[in-house]
Amino acid sequence: MTKQEIMKIIPHRDHMLLLDEATAENGIARGKLKITGEEFFLKGHFPGNPIVPGVIQCEILAQSACVLLADVSEGKTPYYTGLDHVKFRNPVRPGDVFETECEIIKNKGAFYFCKGKGFVNGKLCISAEFSFALVEA
Repeated sequence: MTKQEIMKIIPHRDHMLLLDEATAENGIARGKLKITGEEFFLKGHFPGNPIVPGVIQCEILAQSACVLLADVSEGKTPYYTGLDHVKFRNPVRPGDVFETECEIIKNKGAFYFCKGKGFVNGKLCISAEFSFALVEA
């Protein structure tokens, strides 16, 4: 999926759409974001040694997982409802291509429970379990 196709699934725009591309196949979502160094979240985190904040990495995972909901998300907004077992292993820096792999492990009504990982050059940077709800827009 291109950015334009992703925007049909999630409402994020401008600075908060944090995927350049994504795919969904066999229940696994994969996303990519090239970190250019110009992102708003790098301007003060940390001057002279910028790294992608953990909360942004979590958001990228969630956006990737939402790609799996293309068939059920029309007219709905995904809201984060929880984060569990988040582990940061390696920093993500300007020039990196951050790649995600996420899957939905359970669904109960409007609530979706997921797990995901983020990598740079095959090296694990983050792993997490998270949940969100699809809410009527």
